[in-house]
Amino acid sequence: MQENFRKDVLEGLSNKPQKKLSSKYFYDATGDELFVKIMALPEYYLTRAEMDIFQDKTSELIAAMQLEKEEKYDIIELGAGDGTKTIHLLRELQLRKFSFEYYPVDISLNALEGLENMLLKELPELKVKPMHMEYFQSLSRLKQDGNKKIILFLGSNIGNMPDDEATEFIYQLGANMYPGDKLILGVDLTKPKELILPAYNDAQGITAAFNLNLLHRINRELDGNFDVKEFEHYPVYDENEGIAKSYLRSKRSQEVNVSGHTFFFTEGELIHTEVSRKYNDSIIKKILSKTDITWVEKVTDSNNLFADYILLRH
Repeated sequence: MQENFRKDVLEGLSNKPQKKLSSKYFYDATGDELFVKIMALPEYYLTRAEMDIFQDKTSELIAAMQLEKEEKYDIIELGAGDGTKTIHLLRELQLRKFSFEYYPVDISLNALEGLENMLLKELPELKVKPMHMEYFQSLSRLKQDGNKKIILFLGSNIGNMPDDEATEFIYQLGANMYPGDKLILGVDLTKPKELILPAYNDAQGITAAFNLNLLHRINRELDGNFDVKEFEHYPVYDENEGIAKSYLRSKRSQEVNVSGHTFFFTEGELIHTEVSRKYNDSIIKKILSKTDITWVEKVTDSNNLFADYILLRH
């Protein structure tokens, strides 16, 4: 994975006309810790809204999944994180005597170890099989075991992709599923910028530290020499487009070395680090239109800020 990190960073910083770094590299140990803090921020409504679904609408969610007691399921969570939402679903499925094993997938070993320890304490009878690997690698390994699959892709992580990439991603998920397998897709719904933009630019500066930590990680792991204090967090949200974007902005003209390669920045030049797409039903239908996945049910939080779409491989 380290070589992939190096390759992606060097390619991204060479990209013309817009330098970019992948948001998947936010999550080292420091990034994990900062994101946990972000999820607790008053401005960051996303986690609370989806938690409302998993904690207070668990029965509605399970009903929408249309599970069968005689089947054995693999529940595969892509980008599992700390599992604080999913545990409510897993506990209720255990109580209702469904047969399943839980496969949390994450590229952060730190997050997986923390999740496994938490579940061992909270749900000791649960069969947990962590997978420290890329998403499609994990799905390919599990595809042949004969169990029905329920794939969880929560937290509006799909929103980190442009729509065409999201379509391709879901298409590839479908290629690793059999007819009848299900996907639960958590997405942030469209809403005014007065609600959305503060979620990516909190008053305490935690989100800024999270974004800037990517430069610290490059310095540590890829022999970089970013002067981090000479970059700043720069988020924007276009309400008509429905897309929030995060950048790192160079405060001055400067040059940076990473793994023996030199990159030049002009004053005000941006590094694109994250896209956060917001959705409605028509956008979801358009994204799914070129895949083998169809929308069958939808569960929203109490304030209609967030939705978990239950999707079916046909």
